[in-house]
Amino acid sequence: MSTSSIRPAVPLLVLIIAGCIIAAIGNGIRTSFGLFTLPMTTDLGLSREGWGMAMAIQNLAWGIAQPFAGNFADRVGTGRTIAAGAVVYAAGVILMAFSPTAGIMMVTGGIITGVGIAICSFSVVMAAFGRSVPVEKRSLIFGVATAASSFGQFAFAPISQGFINAFGWQTALIYLGMMLLLIIPLSFALRGKTEQTVGQADLPFMEALSKAWGYGSYRLLVIGFFVCGFHLAFINVHMPAYLVQCGLSPEVGSWTIAVIGLFNIVGSLLSGYLGGKLPKQMLLATIYFLRAVAIGLFMLFPVTELTAYTFAAAMGVLWLSTVPLTAGLVSLFFGARYMGMLYGIAFFSHQLGSFMGVWLGGVVFDLTGHYDLVWYLGIVLGLASAAIHIPINERSATSFAMKPA
Repeated sequence: MSTSSIRPAVPLLVLIIAGCIIAAIGNGIRTSFGLFTLPMTTDLGLSREGWGMAMAIQNLAWGIAQPFAGNFADRVGTGRTIAAGAVVYAAGVILMAFSPTAGIMMVTGGIITGVGIAICSFSVVMAAFGRSVPVEKRSLIFGVATAASSFGQFAFAPISQGFINAFGWQTALIYLGMMLLLIIPLSFALRGKTEQTVGQADLPFMEALSKAWGYGSYRLLVIGFFVCGFHLAFINVHMPAYLVQCGLSPEVGSWTIAVIGLFNIVGSLLSGYLGGKLPKQMLLATIYFLRAVAIGLFMLFPVTELTAYTFAAAMGVLWLSTVPLTAGLVSLFFGARYMGMLYGIAFFSHQLGSFMGVWLGGVVFDLTGHYDLVWYLGIVLGLASAAIHIPINERSATSFAMKPA
């Protein structure tokens, strides 16, 4: 299998900068949705479960669409894919401002926004990086892209809260939707598609998926990634409301999300760097184990501003640090040719976890009046995912090599 990279249409540095800005905008706006939980449910009379279901559907729609978006980008072109996704994403966010019922919100904030996120997500950006960056540097560059996504979370949490405070939640959503259109001109730098590499078979979608799923290490990776989505979505959507329930202000909730994003810049860069030096599967096992420990300690102590920010910092280091390692393993298993599609399959599992985390958070709160059961489930799942990653083998899948004529 060839380990060479494909020369990008623009200088590599320009491609990386444009991709990182796209990742920052897209992820930053998405991760600010939790700040809208209290004002929207209060003004519209939505139940916490109804709002949670809309956000859960968003994550599920994102996960379902991601493999197809990745395959489309692999075959047609990354730039076109991302530009189209930005339009759909912006439309979904703006339409959320005019969604008075839970049912309509499930369509606009759920399906439309989720599909838009998938088409212009950092998963598609990383596919462009994967075809352009030498294999020995991919883990590091994936870490850089993930860190950029985290910076977006850090930047957009106070921006979104400021919009809500100054203009109300409806106008805030319109402004955020308009900001997504900035992705369109940036997508020009990522134009191009992934070509077949020497020594690698060119497989149809379903055959490539079947062969990939037959590789045991990939199955374990996909299953373990479910837990990452569960943790991230539950905390991102329900943490601000949980902190208010514990007596803290909405501003503390927004800054908690921002602190997670800030510290994840460090975590993502460190993860990308270490992924080129140490076994990626063992790093992933360590991350999931430490998440379980962090959640356990957070539940053990009284909730104050100090413990909230400390927990946010700890989870921030562990937040998206799984992404460069998971993407690096997918690229190692199957090569850059199938990066968009097969990382998209892994990400679908991640989004199934996101769906469960967001939905269960709303259901458990409505039934019990608190989130404790979901926090404890997060601990158990973290330990299980740590165990699942240990047997993964860090080597290429021979089933994707070109067979001799």
